[in-house]
Amino acid sequence: MDEVFKALADPSRRALLDSLNARNGQTLRELCAGLDMARQSVSKHLAVLEGARLVTTQKHGREKHHYLDAEPINAIADRWISRYHRGQARVLADLKTALESTPMTDTTAFVYTTYIRTTPEKLWQALTDPAFTSRYWGVRFETDWTRGAPMTWHDSGVVITDPDQVVLEADPYTRLSYTWHTFTPEFAAAHELDPADVEEFAREQRSKVTFAIEPHGDAVKLTVTHDEFPRGSALLPNVSAGWPELIASLKTLLETGEPLPTPA
Repeated sequence: MDEVFKALADPSRRALLDSLNARNGQTLRELCAGLDMARQSVSKHLAVLEGARLVTTQKHGREKHHYLDAEPINAIADRWISRYHRGQARVLADLKTALESTPMTDTTAFVYTTYIRTTPEKLWQALTDPAFTSRYWGVRFETDWTRGAPMTWHDSGVVITDPDQVVLEADPYTRLSYTWHTFTPEFAAAHELDPADVEEFAREQRSKVTFAIEPHGDAVKLTVTHDEFPRGSALLPNVSAGWPELIASLKTLLETGEPLPTPA
């Protein structure tokens, strides 16, 4: 965690995090235009933030887009924040909130990176095996996990099928991608969601989720990208709020044998 505190100590790097919090997924050119810093300085600061795992990147064509990563701040908060007086902890709490806050309307993707002490094989199993997904997610997938295969979602007693729910990529132990589920009145009822909100979600173009798996010493680097949302998406803030807890539960299950406890 020393790298995280070192990265946050510099006001220029905090300014970069603020800029990404306001508009996630910016290129180097966009970050330079929005801040009074030279391109070389911005590049160096971004390298420090990436080294501290506060920023993660995704290649789109020839450009590299930068995204906030809340996982290191979550780790700090989980380890120490409960031990501090409310006033002393406010800086950490505010930063944690900022990194997980609702995206701005021109953001079209959610990106989150974490490191799990497991193997690529076990992580792949946790992402695809119904015995695992039901434990930390409460969802079971019915599919053969081949490219183009249909997917049926079993979620809270609701069966969700649709011709456009398909596997997009399935490279075992490396990369998995599929389209997101269809929003139905039954799904809304099962999760006690406002039917009007779910109708609005259903009108949006279908999004997709991608899991990139990379060995990292005795651990695995997992990057979750949920994208292809329209600008101004009503759904994106909702999935962005849910993914960090879901990924943390997956990580906890693989490292301890038990998922996070279900909130009362």
